[in-house]
Amino acid sequence: MKRLFSFIGLAVLASFGAFVPDAFAATEGGLGELAKMGLGIGAGVGIGIAAGVAGVGQGLATASAVDGIARNPGASAKIQTPMIIGLALIESLVIYALLIAFLLQGKI
Repeated sequence: MKRLFSFIGLAVLASFGAFVPDAFAATEGGLGELAKMGLGIGAGVGIGIAAGVAGVGQGLATASAVDGIARNPGASAKIQTPMIIGLALIESLVIYALLIAFLLQGKI
């Protein structure tokens, strides 16, 4: 059974090697159709992952800051400023991902 799956996998890889270069080949207008589809999917998935992970990071950072302020209310000024700077840096990474997604969409 293992040999059958190995053979099927090898056959799939061989077919990709035979047909995919033609799909990725540049045409007169620029990129091939499969390359354009890959750029579109990559841009969409990339911004989705960036926004999701940044949302989780911002939530964890805010929860930790609120927990620290709840434990020591006197240190709220010392906790709040680095938290806001950290949230701004996290958000800037998402903006960079959005910029890259726009650049990829411009290649289509």
